[in-house]
Amino acid sequence: MTTFSDRLKDTRRIVLKIGSALLIDGNRSVVREAWLNSLADDVAALKARGIQVILVSSGAIAMGREAIGYSTRPDRLEDAQAAAAVGQIRLARAYQDVFAKRDIVVGQILLTLDDLEERPSYLNARNTLETLLDRGIVPVINENDTVATTEIRFGDNDRLSARVAHLTGADLLILFSDIDGLYETDPRKSPDAPFVSVVEKITPAIDAMAGPPGATTAGTGGMITKLAAAKIAMAGGCSMIIAKGEAERPVGRLIDGERHTIFIASEDPLTIRKRWIRGLMAPQGFAHLDDGAVAAIRSGASLLPAGVTGVDGNFNRGSLIALLDRHQHLVGQGLAAYGSVEADKIKGCQIKEISSILGYSGRSALVHRDDMVIF
Repeated sequence: MTTFSDRLKDTRRIVLKIGSALLIDGNRSVVREAWLNSLADDVAALKARGIQVILVSSGAIAMGREAIGYSTRPDRLEDAQAAAAVGQIRLARAYQDVFAKRDIVVGQILLTLDDLEERPSYLNARNTLETLLDRGIVPVINENDTVATTEIRFGDNDRLSARVAHLTGADLLILFSDIDGLYETDPRKSPDAPFVSVVEKITPAIDAMAGPPGATTAGTGGMITKLAAAKIAMAGGCSMIIAKGEAERPVGRLIDGERHTIFIASEDPLTIRKRWIRGLMAPQGFAHLDDGAVAAIRSGASLLPAGVTGVDGNFNRGSLIALLDRHQHLVGQGLAAYGSVEADKIKGCQIKEISSILGYSGRSALVHRDDMVIF
């Protein structure tokens, strides 16, 4: 079987989910500093391999609960939100301090379910993450517990991390937990329960292995939510690992061969995204391309405004548009980075002119190559 270390050779982007129970000393509502330092060393080692890293971190409520008078996670939503408001600042400072010692810049992003359901905010989140990663910055993401309600909460950061992996086209998601993987039955009740090291498809039999969700002092997740996360990740072409993360150097320990369960996606995320775009059947607009632009996109480049001679239709940012050559033949289709009004203004223009024309610094491409298919 391929080792975790071997898999890293083909990984360009990885999401690490950090649970509250791993990050926070539940007895004192403080960060486990030695553990966080070891995680920072792991992230630095991954970056040295050329791998982009995204952290999805729990812990804001656990970090702030004592400050508002709670020894355990508050039951009332407004109290949990108040604890998160205090804890998010403390948590961000802890990440910033420990990574700065390794000359790594981190950036905090707070998300709610609505942010990933509404197309404009979905695109904004994706573009922000891409910009951070392109600049070598490590995004630290958490659910925005200060404003989320019971109706719109993800409910756990397992599924949030899978949505982030899907959003960013990550190759691998690792859920660090208090258990080393999936067992056929609950190992707490059956010490000899068989361990499942590889899952290639989540069947009803695999679902049945999860049992009821567990709970810990600081966290809210369980195996049911981890399997739900695996379904989301695999659907987006991202493989997923469940691994024990309580000890220091959690990634390094995986590289050294520590046991884990891997859920193997059958295809890569970009292939799945391209198939989805190819399958969209109702373009809301058209971009007319000159010969140079047609040659460029056929060679794998993004569509730049300079190569666009005309724009038809009424479309929004993120809408599907068809790409036509000068003979009105369909060349491809993709998701527009600008609405039709803005696209019409910048057609034929160089990248450096976009800011003065639109009054803000927009995207360099009218359609990014990852959001485009060629026919």
